[in-house]
Amino acid sequence: FRTEVLGLVKAQMVKNAVIVPTGAKGGFYPKQLPDRDEDRDAWLEEGTESYRIFIRSLLSVTDNLVEDKVVHPPKVVVHDGDDPYFVVAADKGTAAFSDVANAISLEKNFWLGDAFASGGSNGYDHKAMGITARGAWVSVQRHFLERGIDVQTDTIRVVGCGDMSGDVFGNGMLLSKTIQLNAAFDHRHIFLDPDPDPAKSWQERRRLFELPRSSWDDYDRKVMSKGGMIVPRSQKSITLTKPVQEMLGLEEKTIGPQALISAILKAPVDLIWFGGIGTYIKASTESHNDAGDSVNDNLRVDASEVRATAIGEGANLGITQAGRIEFALGGGRINTDFIDNSAGVDCSDNEVNIKIPLNREMREGRLDEAKRNEFLKKMTDEVAQIVLEDNRLQTLALSIEESRGPAGLPGFVRTIEMLESTGRIDRRVEGLASSEALLRRAAEKQGLTRPELAVILSHSKIALQDAAERLDLAGEEILDPELHDAFPKPMQRHFKDAINAHRLENEIIATKVANRLVNRLGPSVALDMTEEEGAALKQVVVAFLVAEHLLDLKGLWEMIEKAEVDEITRIELFSTAAKSVRTHLSDILRAAGSETSVTKLIDLFEPGYKKVRGVAGRLIRSEVRVEADARREQLMSLGADEELVKLLVRLYELDGVFGLASLAARKEGDILGLTRAYTMLGESLGLDWAHQQLVHYTPEDQWERLLLAGLQRDMEQLRIDFLSRQRGDDPVASVERWCERQGSRIDQFRKLVDRARNSGAASIAMLAQIAGQARILLGR
Repeated sequence: FRTEVLGLVKAQMVKNAVIVPTGAKGGFYPKQLPDRDEDRDAWLEEGTESYRIFIRSLLSVTDNLVEDKVVHPPKVVVHDGDDPYFVVAADKGTAAFSDVANAISLEKNFWLGDAFASGGSNGYDHKAMGITARGAWVSVQRHFLERGIDVQTDTIRVVGCGDMSGDVFGNGMLLSKTIQLNAAFDHRHIFLDPDPDPAKSWQERRRLFELPRSSWDDYDRKVMSKGGMIVPRSQKSITLTKPVQEMLGLEEKTIGPQALISAILKAPVDLIWFGGIGTYIKASTESHNDAGDSVNDNLRVDASEVRATAIGEGANLGITQAGRIEFALGGGRINTDFIDNSAGVDCSDNEVNIKIPLNREMREGRLDEAKRNEFLKKMTDEVAQIVLEDNRLQTLALSIEESRGPAGLPGFVRTIEMLESTGRIDRRVEGLASSEALLRRAAEKQGLTRPELAVILSHSKIALQDAAERLDLAGEEILDPELHDAFPKPMQRHFKDAINAHRLENEIIATKVANRLVNRLGPSVALDMTEEEGAALKQVVVAFLVAEHLLDLKGLWEMIEKAEVDEITRIELFSTAAKSVRTHLSDILRAAGSETSVTKLIDLFEPGYKKVRGVAGRLIRSEVRVEADARREQLMSLGADEELVKLLVRLYELDGVFGLASLAARKEGDILGLTRAYTMLGESLGLDWAHQQLVHYTPEDQWERLLLAGLQRDMEQLRIDFLSRQRGDDPVASVERWCERQGSRIDQFRKLVDRARNSGAASIAMLAQIAGQARILLGR
């Protein structure tokens, strides 16, 4: 049980990426219970009373809130800071104990009341909502959507672990009426159905799901296809029918139950759905001991033997991380358990966040408990949609990052190194190979796998969340919608003031912003900026919020979501947008200095930005215009509509606008004149051409990435600095006069640029030399 608890703790830590709380994790394990088979009532009573002792003990050393002031528990020496936020989650074995925990919370006057343990009679019932399975099914839908298959209308062949009485397996196998469930197993039975009728078998699965304490043995054999069979796992030898042999690709007619389960796991199907307990797949390089689940050693298979197209991890720990990576490197579609089944944890977090303000309304006499409970019930579907949207965006983010392939390796490897150096990840624990081994994948035209990207994605979110919490985001009026949008619409309408007074407002905003930044721009961008621009993570968060507001990125993302294109094209459009936004973040960080107020920075940039926004296409010059036209043509060829193409190209055309807007504000000058002068310098010196070469250059390692970023910065900042030194009201005239004075030197510099241009392929050394000479020239 220690190994299992440790595995669950590890999965829980990375699930925290989508929720507010962080901190210690643990498990409840009563060691001296009566024999369950001899006296189930005594077993349950003893287990429940042990849980009460456990919860009371935890609350006895936990800070409380009394009249909005932190009160430490008596006779406790406090070495850390105030921390009244403490919740417990229903999980394996304690799923029915939420009311027990909440009764103790209420008895102890703990400030969270019945928000302490999510679920329960006055909370969101995960099984009734089917939320964990629905979240994992979002992952399954994406796996197949990117292959042109709609699992809601196209037939897919499935095998799985679990039975229809279980929450995750049962709910999951009812989420599509076109599933052909060919085989499944739990601790009691093995179910085999070689060619089921999707509609009839769905109806029978639903009957079992609704039948109390059902098992596979209750399945109506008349509904099964020819050769279908249900056998107890206790049967020592099983004689297979011909259709079952063909379905599993087995030559042997007689087989043991463990070998049969191994064959199911290796079956040539579309999907393996994990909804039960146990670790069934490992990497070929691992021993069974590495899997930490000795009960299943005799039936576990290697990932290299798995022939399924995709794996959906509705349950925890169904496959080792090394197994996931091996399966993915072999072409299989898989995320991780903490990505696929995070909806349960997410739902619990939403329940707590909703109950905190509602419980305050109750304490202060503005809401009675019966009305609150009815209100909670009415919001069930909206809460589910909020949670499932988190799942959708997170799996989409993995696809966007996966699409970068080998080109993304240097950036991802550096992100891993940075997370490792700050103690956020342990490569060995997370199953991440050495930097050298990961970089070698480029030679095989492979990038990071989805399971590896999932680790980086989650830990990057947690790092950004920590950074965002150190900002006073809740104190910025412009971000009020950020807090309100985290709640269902009925709550926004009826309890606006209660939401505004939320105890966790800053943490909720920080969580939402960190998730959006990573989901939309990738896990590496923020950490890259700390190296490339010397910025703190919290400054990157601010820059993102400024860019999002001024560039109307939410509107752009929504247009991409709704675009009538295939999913691979949609991913490419998101990736294109993310690359452009990244350059704007650099621009904002340079222009912002040490300012970390979102409102003040928007006020600084907005006047100039608005003037340039509508005319940027007319202000750019030859090289940039050629590049803009090429981008427009490429985007149109993907099938994107004209308005979306226009917005994406404008993002590129506006490159440098925030530096110019800041300069215009400082000089109290005309930004249109400054922009014309800026583009004139770019064209007349050939800096625009050099800058385009840098944009298209793919770095081979981290040092090249930093050099590239520095050179791109130079190509823009040198011009900004030059213009900041010019006097007079007409920057274009100033540039013209300077060009006349420096004519011979400019000719010499242009010859250098032309040599690089005529070389065929400009090297990084050539571009570095151009930047160095430009610094000297523009400093004259």
